Amino acid sequence: MDQQQEHVISMIEDNHIKFIRLWFTDVSGTLKSVAIPPAEVEGAFTQGIGFDGSAVEGLSRIHEADMVIKPDASTFHILPWDESGEKCARMFCDIHTPDDQPARSDPRGVLRRAIDRAAKLGFTFHVHPEVEFYLFQHEQDPNGEPVPIDHGSYFDHVSRPLAQSFRAQAIHELEQLGIPVEFSHHEAGPGQNEIDLRVADSLTMADNLMSLRAVVEHVAITQGVEASFMPKPLIHHPGNGLHIHMSLFEGNTNAFYDPLREYQLSETGAKFVAGILHHSREISAITNQHVNSYKRLWAGDEAPAYIAWGKTNRSALVRVPTFSAKEGHSARIEYRALDSAANPYLAFAVILNAGLSGIENDYEVPESVDTNINALSDQERHIMGIGELPSSLHSAITLARESELVATTLGEDAFDFFLRNKEREWYEYRQQITDFERRLYY
Repeated sequence: MDQQQEHVISMIEDNHIKFIRLWFTDVSGTLKSVAIPPAEVEGAFTQGIGFDGSAVEGLSRIHEADMVIKPDASTFHILPWDESGEKCARMFCDIHTPDDQPARSDPRGVLRRAIDRAAKLGFTFHVHPEVEFYLFQHEQDPNGEPVPIDHGSYFDHVSRPLAQSFRAQAIHELEQLGIPVEFSHHEAGPGQNEIDLRVADSLTMADNLMSLRAVVEHVAITQGVEASFMPKPLIHHPGNGLHIHMSLFEGNTNAFYDPLREYQLSETGAKFVAGILHHSREISAITNQHVNSYKRLWAGDEAPAYIAWGKTNRSALVRVPTFSAKEGHSARIEYRALDSAANPYLAFAVILNAGLSGIENDYEVPESVDTNINALSDQERHIMGIGELPSSLHSAITLARESELVATTLGEDAFDFFLRNKEREWYEYRQQITDFERRLYY
């Protein structure tokens, strides 16, 4: 065992931890876990814990079922809540094959491979997310619609204390897990909230986002409400975006900063933007993985449906936030299509590889757009060369199936499962008869 693993074992003994939850994520982005007692931790570090990978979405085929999870000691934290009165901790895990090779279908491994590609070019990838979610009452209205906990709007200090209390408890639990929060506030929709996490490297941030979902769901249970990361839970109100601010660093130097260029965005940053725009349609099935995702993208409310970029333009797919010359280290771009239901490991991986392709292949960045793209006519957008994102999961799947970038990023097994999983979702969705159809045609 290495020094960090020995430190974890000491922490478990000193804090009288009764169970350690080993967390990992399936290809669809669902958090999985297995609990082990302290006596099994050393063996988990050295040999791993075997399990049936074929029983977990997309991890292995039936004839290759045996898989091994190995905990990452750097992710050890004591959970801020007890389970059945016992103190517990958690660690994220990497998935391996029985011969101790990284599993190609492990979402965490997918992101690691993209990070390695960036490292070979001299870059580290940093991410700062804005996470949106809704809070609903347990009861639905007479029409079966979810009922938000309040009628607040953007930055409202709502009169009912539940939203503030919810965010305060969630932030407290996140910080106990070692996850620093930049700020939180009420979002534009009734009962909609946002928590922004402080910037971190992309692998740490993907782990942090999975932890945030677990924390929000736990706080919802304790406060008697329901939390939803569904991309578009309400027809007439904004969806749940996962806007991510991104930058590449070369050592301690922000590779996106150049005070002499337009928007103070370096050539590297501009090429990264060009890569994202170039590949945005084919990666949409990963960044927006559900049929419901496209109802958010095409509903307006500042969700981007068109492929363009601009400075502080919130209708654009990619924007360059304002920062001062004294804050060159904070130079970044913001990708606005991602929604809160995405698998963060896979999403970060395809976005990073799309941007790196722009740098490696010297893509030319198109003209920036500083007007409200949603307000333009189809003809105006056509003249300006502004394309559009897929309008349905079916269209996104078709584009992803033909994408070399997506196939290479995910690897054969994860790519094959992901497409089959999404095709099944689309098929099942097509079979539904909705209230809208009955109202219109019955």
